[in-house]
Amino acid sequence: MQNRRIVVTGLGALTPIGNNVEEFWSALLEGKSGAGPITNFDASKFKTRFACEVKNFNATEVLGDRRLERRTDKFVQFALAASDQAIKDAGLDELSQDIKDDIGVLWSSGIGGLKSLQQEIQNFSKGDGTPRFSPLLVPKMIVDAAAGNISIRNKFKGMTASIVTACASATHTASFAYDLIRVGRADIILVGGSEASVTEVGVGAFGSLKALSKRNDDPKIASRPYDKNRDGFVLGEGAGAIVLEEYEHAVKRGAKIYAELVGTAITSDAYHITAPDPEGSGAAKVMRLALECAGLDTSDVDYVNTHGTSTPLGDLMEVKAIEQVFGDDVYNLNISSTKSMTGHLLGAAGAIESVICIKSICEDIVPPTINQVEKDPDINPRLNLTPNVAQKRLVRVALSNSFGFGGHNSSIIFKKFEE
Repeated sequence: MQNRRIVVTGLGALTPIGNNVEEFWSALLEGKSGAGPITNFDASKFKTRFACEVKNFNATEVLGDRRLERRTDKFVQFALAASDQAIKDAGLDELSQDIKDDIGVLWSSGIGGLKSLQQEIQNFSKGDGTPRFSPLLVPKMIVDAAAGNISIRNKFKGMTASIVTACASATHTASFAYDLIRVGRADIILVGGSEASVTEVGVGAFGSLKALSKRNDDPKIASRPYDKNRDGFVLGEGAGAIVLEEYEHAVKRGAKIYAELVGTAITSDAYHITAPDPEGSGAAKVMRLALECAGLDTSDVDYVNTHGTSTPLGDLMEVKAIEQVFGDDVYNLNISSTKSMTGHLLGAAGAIESVICIKSICEDIVPPTINQVEKDPDINPRLNLTPNVAQKRLVRVALSNSFGFGGHNSSIIFKKFEE
């Protein structure tokens, strides 16, 4: 088996706190919250009436095609926006068609075109029972619509697929891309995730699970990982994209290199369909396997971007798992949950959090976990959870965790690039 190096040559982001990578990164370092009252629909009768929505998104302007806008769900439009950025950043749009014929697209979403499905069902329920459904419903709602539209838009004819593992989807996607490039099945793969679930069904369904914060009086402080008074996550939307490329291929074409992807891993809790294993055994195992894959020791890691959704059980489980894996080296880590600012982008979370890890490595700074007022007494007080303010430090290696309903666990490790 080959063991080729994989580097990152392009980045893209569309988030609740910035519609491109630089806006997003600047807002993260400022500790800006993307939460606010829901504008996508009338949420006045919902128990949770706020979310982290993308702001000032003009689909017509981004897509440049009103027909495409009408034929796509918002999660696809978000995907096209973020992927356009990453493709341009990496210079893939300037490559010959011969090279584009081999570029792959692996794109994830936890839910897909929820708004489109919801709208068609609502329309049907108002009628007399005669089945009048839009012929566009299926191509708008299916999860692989994002990967397909990205491929078509850019004439990328390599491997195209979609990965669905709930909130671990985007990190699983990057893991599969890593393996494909490492063994020589591809040289360039665009990977990412998008989600547009701030809808009546999305907010109502997660609310009925008692997963969402109900801090309607002050949404900006609702997402508060590790805080004693956290009461659930804040639903987010948006997309993230990264271009993964074989090292020698990138060097040959003179590509800009941000960082190196050095390890990934995937495990399962085999515990419960929605609740995490409280002992964190699956989460600990996935981090150990990722470190083993990367050939790194715990002392090599400087930053862990946690799944950290601001739920009572999930945050505590992950911190326990990190302590199990890192031992005394845990005290040399910066740990932060950027979901305190972005909310939880579900299947897209791992994509934008990979972008965060890469930027942290490039700029040697760790974004904060905001809204830490009173640390959970069950969390080790000696841990550096990067409270409220970004911290400058050398970031040689960054690890990101993603966990999803179904017991899906994934970890990914980026390293500062060296020739």
